[in-house]
Amino acid sequence: MRIRKAKIGDIKSIHGLLSHFAERGLLLPRSLSDLYDHLRDYAVIENGEAEIIAVAALHVCWENLAEVRSLAVREDFQGGGIGRSLVEYCISDAITLDIYKVFTLTYQPEFFKKLGFREVDKSVLPHKIWADCVKCPKFPECDETALLIEV
Repeated sequence: MRIRKAKIGDIKSIHGLLSHFAERGLLLPRSLSDLYDHLRDYAVIENGEAEIIAVAALHVCWENLAEVRSLAVREDFQGGGIGRSLVEYCISDAITLDIYKVFTLTYQPEFFKKLGFREVDKSVLPHKIWADCVKCPKFPECDETALLIEV
């Protein structure tokens, strides 16, 4: 298994994986249109049968700030470090872009804390990041935890 940038042919598989977890309330849904618009943000991991088993995105938000979003690992592959590898890949991608602050809004704060993220008040994040939030069915009552890592 290796991490690679997502390709156009991956979008429907990514959408299916993210929708599965969104239906369970574990992450926010992403439309096909949004996935196509932000294809370059996404990285995937395939299993030996060329099925996408994990996905994550690094979204540039502001000067020196990016977000890890849409992290999902198929249940039968969880617990083996795949999620960690994807987050580390996203952080490495941010550094390549000279971005040294990476945040996430998540329902799984303990996972990110193990990777060095620290919990922050949402008010420390620039207002620009909330543009996506108005599309969320939970807006303005956000129940995700904000975490940040500075590298």
